[in-house]
Amino acid sequence: MESENKTRVSEFILLGLSEDTEVQPLLFGLFLMMYLVTFIGNLLIILATISDSHLHTPMYLFLSNLSLNDICFTSSTVPKMLVNIHTGSKMITYINCLTQMYFFMLFGALDNILLAVMAYDRFVAICHPLHYMVIMNPWLCGLLLLASWLFSALLSLLHGLMVLRLSFPPKLEIPHFFCELNQVIHLACSDTFLNDVVLYFASGLMGVIPLTGILFSYCKIVSSILRISSAGGKSKAFSTCGSHLSVVSLFYGTVFGVYLSSAATQNSRERAVASVMYTVIAPMLNPFIYSLRNKDLKHAFKKLLS
Repeated sequence: MESENKTRVSEFILLGLSEDTEVQPLLFGLFLMMYLVTFIGNLLIILATISDSHLHTPMYLFLSNLSLNDICFTSSTVPKMLVNIHTGSKMITYINCLTQMYFFMLFGALDNILLAVMAYDRFVAICHPLHYMVIMNPWLCGLLLLASWLFSALLSLLHGLMVLRLSFPPKLEIPHFFCELNQVIHLACSDTFLNDVVLYFASGLMGVIPLTGILFSYCKIVSSILRISSAGGKSKAFSTCGSHLSVVSLFYGTVFGVYLSSAATQNSRERAVASVMYTVIAPMLNPFIYSLRNKDLKHAFKKLLS
């Protein structure tokens, strides 16, 4: 029995969002459409910021990195799910599962950090407008991006190494459409106490610090805007951070909504369906939010498409 428990599983079974065969074509078409919209929308933002010299500013540098991250974040889960639906296979190898977990955590953590960095950028732009280009110089912007990528990569690597120490039963079914870290850990047949400690600590770290930074930045921003005497000045100041605030609300709203609903229900399949909100829908809506009221981006899109 001891030797069986220490068997290293070679394949996992992803149960997906539904086992109903009649629903699979609908799911395939729906997720393919959402993935293409996400990919094309975020790619257009990246190309627009690169091609238009007027958008070579810190704000659009961070925005293009967020768009690249959203493409990678969605690409870490959706293509594998589409392949599984198309082929009728639910298998994912142990190595591919670990790889998927690593990149999902990497881009998820990076999304969180980039939103905090963008909030700091808006704080400097509104609260210290005369010193904006001095403070947000190319060296600082590059350092912030490098630190964001390195921290996210190291945090994901830590989680991946912690999973490697676990043993799994020969047949493992994951009630999800991708290898979600928490699901995989709790399906292991070895002691997961250390994994749970690291997971909760990292989740608290990634949840509290960036969100605290965002809330602090926007408290200062609102306080600064309220001191502006003219209504036009207030409107202009609010418009510069409105898109980012909407994206922050969408990201944290969907994440907290999923995990609060997860705590209220024991149905793993319902949790998998709810996680679509922040893994697919939020990255898909971000390009629309940023381009809807942004005249600079609209102008860049027209130049790009013409």
